[in-house]
Amino acid sequence: MARELDKSLLNHHKEKHFTAGEIVRDIIIGVSDGLTVPFALAAGLSGANASSAVILTAGVAEVAAGAISMGLGGYLAAKSEADHYMRELKREQEEIIAVPDTEAAEVAEILSEYGIQPHEYTPVVNALRKNPKAWLDFMMKFELGLEKPDPKRALQSALTIAIAYIVGGLVPLFPYIFIPTAKKAVAASVVLTLIALLIFGYAKGHFTGNKPFRSALQTAFIGGVASAAAFGMAKAVQG
Repeated sequence: MARELDKSLLNHHKEKHFTAGEIVRDIIIGVSDGLTVPFALAAGLSGANASSAVILTAGVAEVAAGAISMGLGGYLAAKSEADHYMRELKREQEEIIAVPDTEAAEVAEILSEYGIQPHEYTPVVNALRKNPKAWLDFMMKFELGLEKPDPKRALQSALTIAIAYIVGGLVPLFPYIFIPTAKKAVAASVVLTLIALLIFGYAKGHFTGNKPFRSALQTAFIGGVASAAAFGMAKAVQG
């Protein structure tokens, strides 16, 4: 009866947690770099009095190279994370077989850190010892703090970061397609990119639980500083 009541309560209670953290993180990495790096490059070339055609060509090349580089970095990072998990899983599995009493003592220590008394956690420890798979899963999560990675995570991360970089990178280059004069195009690029940075920063703050308006201003400020630095360096070199 109690078990049926618990299930009924769980069915009626749906917790609203944001569970797409890794995808959002990849999008943030890709879009933030995509908006700022090509923006800074275009602004820098504009400062060197390059034509819109040259800036557009260089910008598209940078977006392509950046997307490949960023995507590869995301793939390797996720792959390394998965490899690390598998190494620790194998090591923990061997320890459970070789030194079960020591591992059981570690379970007891972990549970005691949550304020659970020996007479309360002893049945839990014994139950885990009878279920090696659950025991291994417990040790990975609570002793090592590792969650099993999605097997598709590496490819998903690479594609997400690369696509996000391309989307972000094309924004500051868009005005150079229609405006042949670089000085006019860079002004339009500045306005368009700052608007995009504000929107992106707001969305980032919303999804990450930070203050959206503060995140929007912070993101726009960082992008503005990057472009201003590149523009200034180009002017200094030219002079």
